[in-house]
Amino acid sequence: MRQSDIVAEVSNDKQTLTALVEQDNRVVYFYIFAREDLRDRFPKMRACWVRNLVPAPVNDDTDAMEQGMAPMLAAQYCRNLEGEAPLDPAQIQILWNESDDGAALWYQGLLLAVIPGWSLYIDHSVCYSAGCIKQNPLTFPLGSASTNAQCELAEKTRLFWRDWQNEFSNPWPKIQRKLLESYEDRFGPSLKYYLINQGSWPPMAISQHEDEENYYFFTVGMSIRPMPQIDIVLNDEAEKHRRIELAFSVGKEYVTEENAVQMASALSGYAQVPWTTLSWLGEGHTLMSPMAPLGFEGHVISSALCGPADKMRLPKIYGDPVNQFWVSPVFTSELEFAQGKPNGGFELVAAMIENDIGFVFAPRSAVI
Repeated sequence: MRQSDIVAEVSNDKQTLTALVEQDNRVVYFYIFAREDLRDRFPKMRACWVRNLVPAPVNDDTDAMEQGMAPMLAAQYCRNLEGEAPLDPAQIQILWNESDDGAALWYQGLLLAVIPGWSLYIDHSVCYSAGCIKQNPLTFPLGSASTNAQCELAEKTRLFWRDWQNEFSNPWPKIQRKLLESYEDRFGPSLKYYLINQGSWPPMAISQHEDEENYYFFTVGMSIRPMPQIDIVLNDEAEKHRRIELAFSVGKEYVTEENAVQMASALSGYAQVPWTTLSWLGEGHTLMSPMAPLGFEGHVISSALCGPADKMRLPKIYGDPVNQFWVSPVFTSELEFAQGKPNGGFELVAAMIENDIGFVFAPRSAVI
């Protein structure tokens, strides 16, 4: 028996996860595992049986597991009982999903396996294989787009990446224009535009606006990607919450434009947080930042700090609504309060609103 060979290996966009395909002379597997510094949160490798390369065993391959080897799939679960050909590395394509936490294995243009992103956040591995016809301890049947949502989503992801790689169908100009139009309709023309994606995908920027009283800053492009973990946390409500843009505002009577820009630079780091940490941002969440104003420790993000008259309606992105959250500086005591108890962030925002603190930053005292 020869040693297993890694025939394909691809990291996700933020290098937080790696997907690989491994085969020996018996079986092929598709895996996803976390970067070393994230393994305290995601200690378990996600494994998906892809195909047997020799005739399927009658019973579960417990001998292989006892020897620390990848098990073959038993015959009663296999589409092909006689085994299939080894995979040719040149024909393998691994595509990460839009939220950067799950992946699909394609071979010669056909979908072979899917490890959904939400499986990363539960205790046991869940995966889908085209070679499987019946649920078993190793995998679920992949089926077709008409019978399995995972198959349908994998196909949508393939088309998503195809559009972004095609200069004629690239969605960015349209997304950029629609977001800027929403900001300009409410806060006037974009006066300055700062790229924050450092040349990598997806394109993201901060658009600067102002009126007689305040400076305003808005992220542009954060909503291109759905946030990780949302599907498992919010289930059927996920599509209402998985895309966001961030905003920051400060009064002109307190800062110069240069200082305002420096404060707003916190948005640049926050815009990457869901994908660099494999988490999500929502109402009342708090973040630490060295770019917070002097005396403040970080920020709370909230849409509730913005009254109905000042709320903007952002365009839908890929059919999903986009939520806008204002980033508001908070003191150490407030940050510790919010992070120290369930729903502490909601209580902090409620206390801020009760003390007439809105979405435009101005010098203030701690409410906690």
